[in-house]
Order: sequence, then structure tokens, then C-alpha cells
Amino acid sequence: MSPADCEAQLRCWVERLVVGEGLCPFAATPLRAGRVRFAVCEATDDDAIFRCFLEEVQRLLDSDERVLETTLLAVPQALAAFDDYLDMLGHLEDALKELGLASDLQIASFHPAYRFAGEGEEDPSHYTNRAPCPVLHLLRQSSITRALATWEAPEEIPERNRAHMRELGKERLDALLAACREGVSDGSPAPGRTPGRRSW
Repeated sequence: MSPADCEAQLRCWVERLVVGEGLCPFAATPLRAGRVRFAVCEATDDDAIFRCFLEEVQRLLDSDERVLETTLLAVPQALAAFDDYLDMLGHLEDALKELGLASDLQIASFHPAYRFAGEGEEDPSHYTNRAPCPVLHLLRQSSITRALATWEAPEEIPERNRAHMRELGKERLDALLAACREGVSDGSPAPGRTPGRRSW
């Protein structure tokens, strides 16, 4: 899969699931304003992935938040095993701490085989964090703080999302992800956003 195809699949997933189904009530505004960067790291080994990550961290820190607010870094050629992804995630979070950036940046995690501890293997709730490929989402803490201040009971968002995924059901969610993959692989445009439960 080319970087362009990977980016198209990732955009489709954000538009149709993350925004379209209202999983992140704060995502639509920066997406529509063009302040979301979709980056693709073609690395296949841990050291190269680490370098890709640090480059995106530096790019984000060097950018005006009004121009670049957040970055989704896709790693389509590696970290296919969820345990390997979690190991890498832990190393990258430790790196942010060592660099003194833990109060400035956070990493949100997404993976095709994402699974929450304590939930059944087939529970649709896992799809709140399932993406077409492994993704490391770099978020500015300032953006998170500002967004949460405008949202009533933000602590209820995760459980609301899990409930919504169960309402949609695994079959429909699999079809949604497949539509993003197939829309790119067969040469047709990636599907657009579907109407969500919220308006922004």
C-alpha cells in the first residue's frame, strides 16, 4: 500500500467513524479547518519508527497551533501485532517524559486489533480505537484542555462511545472499515462522511 493510499484510508476512517459517528466531539473543527496532519511512516523496524515519531513531534512543536493542531502518524508496514504496538507505544510515551514533553503532548492509540482489557474479544466497544492500520495520534495538551473545558461531563465520553459501538454492532463496523480500505484499493474515491449523531 502506497503512502497516499494509507493516508486516504486514514482520512476516510476519521471522517466516517471518528467524526461521522461522533466518537470525538472535538475532531470535526480542526479537521475541517485543515489543522490535522496525516503522516505515514514507511519504516519496518523500531529504530526507524522512533525517528519518524520524533520528527513528527518536532514538526508539531515548531508549528503554530492555528496552522497545525494535531498529527496522526500511521505505521502501515510494522507493528501488526497488537502487543508489539503496545510495547512501542510505551517506549514512545517514556521518550516524551525523558524529553520533558509529557505535559505538552499526549499519544492516543489506535490499531486494527485494538482490544480493551476486561472486554470480550468480539465486543464492538473495541472499535472506538480500531483503525485501518497502526496509528499514533499526537495531541497537544493545550488543545485537550481547551476542548474539555467546553464540553459538559467529558468523563462520560468513553462509556458513551462504547455503548454506541455496541449499538452499531460488529458487522456494521467491519463494513465501515472495509469500505475505507476497498474504496482506496479499487481506485475509487474513499467514501465521504456519513451523518453522525452530533452536529458541530
